[in-house]
Amino acid sequence: SGVMSLLRPLLLDVVPTIQQTAALAFGRLANYNDDLAQAVVEGDILPLLVCSLSEQNRFYKRAAAFVLRAIGKHSPQLAQAIVQCGALEMLVICLEDFDPGVKEAASWALEHIARHNSELSQAVVDAGAVPLLVLCIQEPEIALKRIAASTLSDISKHSPELAQTVVDAGAIAHLAQMILNPDAKLKRQVLSALSQIAKHSVDLAELVVEAEIFPVVLTCLKDSDEYVKKNGATLIREIAKHTPELSQLIVNEGGVAAVIDCIGSCRGTVRLPGIMMLGYVAAHSENLSMAVIVSKGVPRLCACLLEEHEDHIKAAAAWALEQVGKHTPEHANAVAVTNVLSKLLAMYMDTRSSEDLQMKASIFTKRALKNILQKCTYLPALEPLLHDAPLNIMKHVVGQFSKVLPHDSKARRLFVTSGGLKKIQEIEAEPGSVLQECINIIKNCYPEEIVR
Repeated sequence: SGVMSLLRPLLLDVVPTIQQTAALAFGRLANYNDDLAQAVVEGDILPLLVCSLSEQNRFYKRAAAFVLRAIGKHSPQLAQAIVQCGALEMLVICLEDFDPGVKEAASWALEHIARHNSELSQAVVDAGAVPLLVLCIQEPEIALKRIAASTLSDISKHSPELAQTVVDAGAIAHLAQMILNPDAKLKRQVLSALSQIAKHSVDLAELVVEAEIFPVVLTCLKDSDEYVKKNGATLIREIAKHTPELSQLIVNEGGVAAVIDCIGSCRGTVRLPGIMMLGYVAAHSENLSMAVIVSKGVPRLCACLLEEHEDHIKAAAAWALEQVGKHTPEHANAVAVTNVLSKLLAMYMDTRSSEDLQMKASIFTKRALKNILQKCTYLPALEPLLHDAPLNIMKHVVGQFSKVLPHDSKARRLFVTSGGLKKIQEIEAEPGSVLQECINIIKNCYPEEIVR
């Protein structure tokens, strides 16, 4: 209907409320979808907004910042258009405004620009936004704290260099103090920002730990807000993944037990970072893996395999179980005792899931089965697999029997009475294959008439 061209002159109207209302109208149009946002950019609206941002009243500044946010959120290209028209400098000036609402609107616009990629984030940093955002998280207004923390999170996420810029501005200490804030939405953003800083490198993770976030952050795992739980677990995961020393510190603070409780008290994607964290801790060393076993992590991970319907969560649980069980026979048996091997096999054989995820889940599950089986000496858990496993898994199962049976007379007797010996003779293995050799080793443990 040609509304854009009718609204444009109203941005320069002599009546301030008309200017503000016109800006709001542009903001709502641009917010609706990226085609309309593109139309606002092509209508040469941005230069008008930017040049009047510095001289107008607080209501207009909020409305103008809303338009920039509405345009910038859709795509990197639209965000780039905002940068090119010189809006960042004006938004940064707004971060110093006396009115908290103006600061909030400016911070929100900066977040929608920085979130897309590292180049746009760098542009926000170069405009001098970070020190002012760190001042904003110290302001009394909760809404301003939230959005400033969220913006720092989005700047930090892209690269170690950008995260370092946020750290150099002194953000960590102020963020760490807010972990115990009663406002759930603020806690979400604070935990997210600390996670995005900690994920990049050992040094950054250690700086986050040095801000004394433990054991305070463990209280977030019991929070009533699902996202606070999830972001708290994500933060612990991002620290644990780097080194055995950082994982050990988390174990010493009771972090493993707290995460295991957390994944027991929630469902769905909220569980995912906790599952991954247990896998990372267990992967580092035998002792850390044993800490997960002792804290009863294995039954919880098994429960995740059974209860969750999404392939990527199941795959993560399978991966975590593999990290726990891959170290020694003792570790593998602790996993096998929970009867999880047959569940992993069923998951591996299940072809009903979506194809792409099924492929990934299948790879993780197969690897988990293989790595746990190669260490497992707990035969009752292996026996059910003799009846169902495909040949590529069967060779690992029979391989374990061929290692244990020659040295264990009680196990040999049970293997006959349970029908195991009969079953392995029915397996059609290729002559000369590893599987055939293992079958021969087992048959050689018994007298000829028993084999017959």
